[in-house]
Parts: sequence; structure tokens; C-alpha cells
Amino acid sequence: MNILTRLLAVPLAALAVAAALPEPAHAERLKDLVSFQGVRDNPLIGYGLIVGLDGTGDQTMQTPFTTQSLTNMLGNLGITLNSASTQNMQLKNVAAVMVTATLPPFARPGEAIDVTVSSLGNAKSLRGGTLLMAPLKGADGQVYAMAQGNLVVGGAGASANGSKVQVNQLAVGRISGGAIVERAVPNAITQAGGTMQMELREMDFDTTQKIVAAVNNQFGMGTALALDGRTIQLRAPADASEQVSFMAQLQNIDVKPSQAAAKVILNARTGSIVMNQMVTLQSCAVAHGNLSVVINTQTAVSQPGAFSNGQTVAAKQSQIQLKQDSGALKLLSAGANLADVVKALNALGATPADLISILQSMKAAGALRADLEII
Repeated sequence: MNILTRLLAVPLAALAVAAALPEPAHAERLKDLVSFQGVRDNPLIGYGLIVGLDGTGDQTMQTPFTTQSLTNMLGNLGITLNSASTQNMQLKNVAAVMVTATLPPFARPGEAIDVTVSSLGNAKSLRGGTLLMAPLKGADGQVYAMAQGNLVVGGAGASANGSKVQVNQLAVGRISGGAIVERAVPNAITQAGGTMQMELREMDFDTTQKIVAAVNNQFGMGTALALDGRTIQLRAPADASEQVSFMAQLQNIDVKPSQAAAKVILNARTGSIVMNQMVTLQSCAVAHGNLSVVINTQTAVSQPGAFSNGQTVAAKQSQIQLKQDSGALKLLSAGANLADVVKALNALGATPADLISILQSMKAAGALRADLEII
């Protein structure tokens, strides 16, 4: 072996070892891993009326609450309607809707937030409508915002002579900045004793310890203390402005989270399957056969003889075929990484719906090293 061969041998060996090692975990900012207790969104909900529709509103005979809501609104504006007028209303340009919004943390009175408007009755379309003033309430029943404005619908549709075409959803729209905040929600970040708490979005004891070590390394020992696998207690500054600076520095700390647990997500409705890189597969044999039923129905017509005064009789004849494909045993080799697991499952040639049953059976047999979660 000459000198050149010896020099090349060492790098090639190092590359082979590096390829066999797992990829290192990338560091993530603390703001992507945790949230501060007390800093949260608050859902809001309200009821209102959409007006100005082009004949696509609610059918008042089937949605009496639309008529009642309009009567109450006109009464508040000084217009009184008798019972006969109320019963004869045909409001094709009005629709009852539910209005929802999310109040962000630290929102102050006067700020504008987006709202989503959804049809409550049988309106065909909310396109081109205007939402009248609708109060938005929180879980405590208090009004926190007032919504009003022109609705933007992302869909389109047309119908004529029984034919109909529609793109996207016409019964839901959005008003950008359509609600004005009227009441602020107090956000208590610090607790008694001048402490605050961080909560991990995903419970993990190892990641919690890494975060505590990183915070104490930057701010000093005793700044962070792990209460459990999700909650971390922080010793916060007493001054409010210093607390904001403290939280900003916390969010920019880089932490390498621990590897997630092996998990396979199965969507039983759509048949989709998602698995992370920690999933491994042990050697196993799988046999899976498909059962199909084919029903063929034909109509047989029996004509009466000439001058027999008989009637033509139509009878339906059905033929049923039952077919079961052979399910030969297939050996799946052990997979050490996600690519090997996918390659082994693809060797079965099964549909996603069949793979759901196969994965459940493999988990029961101990061949699939992952947690199954069905959504």
C-alpha cells in the first residue's frame, strides 16, 4: 500500500462511520418549544345578521329565528312591526350568522381583530353581504369586541335550470379587522413571590432538563427550576419593563430538544399514515388477502305471445360473485430507520386502508416499535 492509498483509506473509513451515525438534533429557539403561563388567546363568539345579499339569504319559513332577530333589531331602532307583517316577511337578502374571533393576549381597547362569519340557517351564499353590529362575548358572558363590516367570501358559484356549480365554501366568510376590542383581558404573567412559569408544548423530561440547564447557564444558577416534565418555574425580575427584556432573552435561547418518541399517526377517515423517523420495524411475516364482492344486476323482459292478451313483465336477475385474493406470507426485514420501514411496508403492495389494519396487527405482535395513534 503506497502513501496515497493510506491517506485515502482513513477519510473513507471516517465517512462510512459518519453515514452510519444518526443525524444530530438541530437546536431550536425556546419560543418554539415553550409558552409562558398567562399569555394565551381567548375565543369570542357572537350572533348577528348579514344583509345586502343578492337573493341568497335564509328562507324565513324554515328559519324563524332570522325573522325574530330582524324584528328585534328594528324594534331597537324605533320601528314597530305588527304580528301580521312579521308573519308575511320574505327576507331573501338577510341571513342569520354566527361570528367567531380570537382575542390575542395583551389586546387593548380600540385594536382591530379579524372575525369569521358562518351561516346559521339555509342561506345559499353570503357573498356580497354586510355584517351588522354584533357583540362578541367571552366564556364569562362579557362583551369584549364589536364586529361589523363587509364580508369577503373566497368561493364562487352559479346555478340555472337545476344545474349547479360551486367552487369552495359560500356559507363562510371573513372580515379582516372586522371587530374592535372593547374590553381588555388581564394577563397575569408573574405569580406570588415574583415567579413566572413556562410550559412545554410537548411533555418531555429530557427536554425540560436541557431547558433548565440552558437558562441557568445564561442567567445564573437558580433562575430556572423544573416542577415536572412540562412546567418550569422562573425567578423573574420585579420591574415590569425588566420582565419584558427577560422574556425576550429567554425566547432566543437555543436548545437541542430530545428525540421524540416513535409514533405512527393513522387517520381512519382518509386512510393517511404519518410516522416519524424514530419508528423501527422488527423482522416479521405478513399475509393479507383482499375480499371483494361483485353484484351484477340485469333486467330480463318477458313478452306475451301474440293475441294472448298477456302483459309484458320485467324481472331483475342478479348475479353475485365472491372473490378472495390469495394472501401469501411475505417476509419483512427489520428496518433500522424510516427509509427501511417505508421500503418494507411498500413491499406488501397494500392500500392505505389495508396498511392501517396491518400496522395494528404488527403492533400487537410486537414487530412495530412505535405508538399507534388513531385520529
